[in-house]
Amino acid sequence: MSTPHLAQRLQGFGTTVFAEMSALAVATGSVNLGQGFPDTPGPAEVLDVARAAIGTPLDQYPPGPGLPVLREAVAAHVQRFRGLSYDPDTEVLVTAGATEALAGALLGLLDPGDEVVVFEPLYDSYAAGIAMAGGVVRPVPLHPPTEDGVSTDPWVFDEADLRAAVGPRTTLVLLNTPHNPTGKVFSRAELELVAELAHEHDLLVLTDEVYEHLVFSGAEHVSLAELPGMRERTLVVSSGGKTFSTTGWKIGWVCGPAELVTCVRTAKQFLTYVNGGPFQPAIAVGLGLPDAYFHALAADLERKRDLLVAGLAAAGLPVVRPQATYFATVRVPGDGLAFCRELPHRVGVVAVPSSAFYTPEHADLGRHLVRFAFCKRDEVLTEAVGRLTA
Repeated sequence: MSTPHLAQRLQGFGTTVFAEMSALAVATGSVNLGQGFPDTPGPAEVLDVARAAIGTPLDQYPPGPGLPVLREAVAAHVQRFRGLSYDPDTEVLVTAGATEALAGALLGLLDPGDEVVVFEPLYDSYAAGIAMAGGVVRPVPLHPPTEDGVSTDPWVFDEADLRAAVGPRTTLVLLNTPHNPTGKVFSRAELELVAELAHEHDLLVLTDEVYEHLVFSGAEHVSLAELPGMRERTLVVSSGGKTFSTTGWKIGWVCGPAELVTCVRTAKQFLTYVNGGPFQPAIAVGLGLPDAYFHALAADLERKRDLLVAGLAAAGLPVVRPQATYFATVRVPGDGLAFCRELPHRVGVVAVPSSAFYTPEHADLGRHLVRFAFCKRDEVLTEAVGRLTA
């Protein structure tokens, strides 16, 4: 059903399922494993800088591209972990979270009718951002590995599907790795295939890498921009929200060639303009923390993953063990949305139906899938597992 007065390009983008499920969690007193945000504070080294900055001139507008201290920290961090060199003055832009970086890139790069290749299930803002820019989504489905038990195999896509998605109007590939909601980490071979198509069809690539440090044993995150010839045609997006447990601060950034970053900045300046003055120097400090912090962050989250996966399996829910991120996917009998609406009333646990992450043409692929978040305190996960298995 259409919504009166809503622009045609936004028809179908109603209230997000996250809002519905979070409200249901409050109404039923359920354990909320739906929306992906941690329930513990970030590192003291980061929080203390933000506290000290409040009440100072940093409360006012920062420079349009972001505070120099943060842009320099981003450039140093990317050099340290990815071996890529970016000029902090012209090739790094601070944004209101990764979501604005992605929206700014889509608005700044797409003309009406331009097509964007996206792997699905896809984070829900992607389709909306492409629609707001007048673009067209060309989805490539990822397939879960097994139907029962606990699977350790990654989600996969068909090369033929990827090649078929690229057409004369294709302008951009939007790649999310590590991937939300599946927890997949794209392999180097898969990235090389994307790079091959980008070169062959002269495509730009926009990568969402906000979970870059939340990768578990046996998997390795590689940025597409690291591959030969790809830095010149790739915009890399990340943020501090997941890495430093500060999702509400909304401090993100985009790195890339100066001409592409200029396109993002041209759109971004008319969105939020600037944001988060006191939080920018705090995230800069976080990006400079020692390697031990980032290793411990991933190890602790991996332990939480194992706790939830074991509980889901014990509850009889076939689960795919994720390689990264905050999320595990299960296959449920019947419709996933109906399952998620009923689950809080039955056992007092909230999850999110994966159907929210699929385009209409592939809706059936996600109809039986449900996503649970494990970025919570141990006692919260233990309580949720107990309720699920009771």
